[in-house]
Amino acid sequence: MKVNTKSKKVNKAWLHDHVTDPWVRLAQKEGFRARAAYKLKELDEVFHLVRPGQVVVDLGSAPGAWSQYLRRRFAPKVAGAGGAASGELEGTLIALDLLEMEPIEGVQFIQGDFREDAVLAELEQALGGRAVDLVVSDMAPNLSGIGDTDAARIANLVELAVDFAIGHLRSDGALVAKVFHGGAYEELVRLFRQHFRVVKVHKPKSSRDRSSETFLVGMGLKRT
Repeated sequence: MKVNTKSKKVNKAWLHDHVTDPWVRLAQKEGFRARAAYKLKELDEVFHLVRPGQVVVDLGSAPGAWSQYLRRRFAPKVAGAGGAASGELEGTLIALDLLEMEPIEGVQFIQGDFREDAVLAELEQALGGRAVDLVVSDMAPNLSGIGDTDAARIANLVELAVDFAIGHLRSDGALVAKVFHGGAYEELVRLFRQHFRVVKVHKPKSSRDRSSETFLVGMGLKRT
C-alpha cells in the first residue's frame, strides 16, 4: 500500500498547531466547543452587535460555539452575574446547520440544508413572524480544491444569507457572514454595500494567520 507522506506531514503539522493554539486552549478552559467563539466575540465587541432581548439566527451553527457565545450574552446580568451557560435567557436564539449539533439550553436547533425551501419554511415557522435583529453566518461548503468551483459555492452561501437577511431583518438589524479572499470576494463586498447602509470588513485575531477567511458585517438595511 502506498502511503502519502505529504498528507501525513500536513496532518501532523495541523495537529501540532491545533494542540498548541492558545485560542483552542482558551476555548477548552472556558467551555466553548470551538475557538470560533472568539471570532464572534471580537466582532461583537468591535461592532456592538449583540444585545439581550434580540432575535438572533445562527446559520451554519455546528458545532455550536457561536450559539454558546450568544447564549451567554443573553444571560441576565443580575447582581454582577451574567454569561451563564444555562438558566434564564433574555432573547431568542435559533440555530441551523446541515450537521447535527449537541443541544444548547435555550437554543432552538433546526437540522437541514439552508438551500432547501422546506428547511427555510421550518426556520420561518420558528420565527413566528418576528423580525430578526441579527443574522450570523459561519456557513462554509465542503471544499473541492478547485478554485472556481469553491469560490462559487462560498459565494452562493453568502448570497443566500444576504437574501434571508433582506427578507427577515429589522431595518436597523445586522448580518455577519464569513467570506474568503479571492474568487468572488469583491462581488460579495459589493453585494453587502448594495443592501446595507454600513459595511465593515474585519478579520478577528483568533482567525489563523494563514487562513484567507474574513468577515463582512452589514448594518442597517437599505430598503428599496
